[in-house]
Amino acid sequence: MKTDCVLVIGANGQIGSVLVEYLREIYGLGKVVATDIRMPEFPTGIFEQLDATNAGEMAAIVKKYGITQIYHLAAILSAKGEQDPLRTWQINMQTYFNVLEVARENGVSKVFYPSSIAVFGDRIDTLAEQWSYLDPATVYGISKAAGENWSNYYFKRYGVDIRSLRYPGIIGYQSMPGGGTTDYAVDIYHKAVKGEAFECFLKPETTLPMIYISDAMDATVRLMEAPAEKISVRTSYNLAGMSFSPQEIAQSIQKIIPGFAITYKPDFRQTIADSWPQEIDDSQARKDWGWRPTYSLDKMTEEMVSELRKKYQVVNE
Repeated sequence: MKTDCVLVIGANGQIGSVLVEYLREIYGLGKVVATDIRMPEFPTGIFEQLDATNAGEMAAIVKKYGITQIYHLAAILSAKGEQDPLRTWQINMQTYFNVLEVARENGVSKVFYPSSIAVFGDRIDTLAEQWSYLDPATVYGISKAAGENWSNYYFKRYGVDIRSLRYPGIIGYQSMPGGGTTDYAVDIYHKAVKGEAFECFLKPETTLPMIYISDAMDATVRLMEAPAEKISVRTSYNLAGMSFSPQEIAQSIQKIIPGFAITYKPDFRQTIADSWPQEIDDSQARKDWGWRPTYSLDKMTEEMVSELRKKYQVVNE
């Protein structure tokens, strides 16, 4: 498949590390340039060290490789962001402003901007619709909502083709949790496979929207490959996979690992979770570019446990 050269910013993170490999399988090893503020221990393919707050460094990489698509994944997430709100705002927004300006000035044809369900606040009862009111309760959510509006502005003002998804919690076996409120749903599988009990920082009945990493990757590339005339939302598309609570994911794990034990000790992240919707209406994405998730909770659990058993060299019980 012939393609332009793609730049991934934040390639060492939970999404970025998987997306880089996913894109390389589709487009080829030499067509995807991975970047992050730190070099990985074992870099593969093309990797450039990049501080995304430095617009000059970013522009130099874009020019060096003739980049025509940018996936911007660098950000401080919700829970970590609350520990230093001003720094989170500065990093999240400055890096995105750099992407927008570098794209505008260098003729980058497409930009992917990841938003989040964190843009919704507690005005949403249970279901977040595509055009629900945005009232974010965290600095991470505030930065994402602002980024959505800047995306729409750059599209209307300068014609930069920016596409975005409001990711729910993303669950995958490839990387460790990265500081998000939904990251309990990653950590819980690691503890279960290693035979350890899990202490959850949310209440047992706290239901949140989630998506398995494979579905998230499919949605991301499907959106970016869609014809421009199919894209009707220039802020960010709602995206849904499944919704479940800590007690429901524990029950799913116990079908495979009967001895798995979970306890609950809610902390400050409970307040963050309480400000988010329980379900996401992603009918616009389904209508515009054919989005369909393929993983259920139990199907995801089977794959997570299987892959993590390989990682930790645990023999099936």
